[in-house]
Amino acid sequence: MGLRKFNPITPGTRFKVISDFATITTDTPEKSLTKPNHRSGGRNGSGKMTIRQVGGGHKRKYRVIDFKRNKPGVPGVVKTIEYDPNRTARIALVVYADGEKRYIIAPHGLEVGTTLHSGPGSNPEIGNALPLSEIPLGTTIHNIEMQPGRGAALCRSAGASAQLSARDGKYAVLKMPSGEQRMILVACQAVIGTVSNPDHSLNVHGKAGRKRWLGRRPRVRGVAMNPVDHPMGGGEGRASGGHPRSRNGMIAKGFKTRSKKKHSSKYILEKRK
Repeated sequence: MGLRKFNPITPGTRFKVISDFATITTDTPEKSLTKPNHRSGGRNGSGKMTIRQVGGGHKRKYRVIDFKRNKPGVPGVVKTIEYDPNRTARIALVVYADGEKRYIIAPHGLEVGTTLHSGPGSNPEIGNALPLSEIPLGTTIHNIEMQPGRGAALCRSAGASAQLSARDGKYAVLKMPSGEQRMILVACQAVIGTVSNPDHSLNVHGKAGRKRWLGRRPRVRGVAMNPVDHPMGGGEGRASGGHPRSRNGMIAKGFKTRSKKKHSSKYILEKRK
C-alpha cells in the first residue's frame, strides 16, 4: 500500500499526494451487495439546512458490510479487494463455501485467494474473526464488538488497530488507538490484524475542488465572522477572537464534554491521552 506523488504541472498537483490503489483488483462492486445511498445535503425533513459545510459531492452506492462475521465453521475465500467511497479503509469480497457473498473490512496485508474463518476454534491469523477469549495476548486486532453479537463498532477506519493486553475474568483489557485502556467482554468478537490503507492520513488533496468531490463545502473561520454570527467574531483588524469555542459557545481545545455519570466509564481503566 503506497502513495503517489504528482509533478507540479498545475497548482492543484503541486502538493497532491494520493494512494496508488495498487492493492485494488476491480472497480466494479458486487451488485447484490450495494444499495442506494441517499444523502441529506445537511438539510432536515423540512428542507432547512441544519448542518453546515455538507453538500454536493460525487454520487455513491452504499456497500453492505458484514460487521458481525456470524458464519462460524464456514470458510470463505477472498475474491477481490475493492475501493469503498463511503469509508477510508479498503473492503474485500468474500465468497463462502455455501455460495453466499459478503463484504468485509479488508485487513492490511490481506490478499486475493486467502481463506478466512470466523467463530470459536479459528486460527489467530490475519482476517480471521475470533472471540476475545481465544485471541493470544499482545495480538493486534480491529473490528471489535462492544456487545456480543451486535457487530463491530471499534477500530474500523484506515490503519486503526487495538492491542489485547490482558484478560481478567469475563473481561478483556484492550489498549485503544487513542491510548485509552478499557474492558470489553471476552465473549465479544474481533478480527486479527490492522485495518487496510494505513497511509490514508498522509494523503494531501492539493486543491479545494477535491474536497468538494467528497461532499465538503467551504468552512468559514469563526474569527472571520461578525460578533452576531460567532462567539469568536468581531474586533478590530485580525483580533484573536478570545478562547477557542464552537458557534454555540462550547469551549474547545481541552474542555472535557464527556458526562461524569456515563455508565460505561466504569469499563475505562485509563483515559485517553
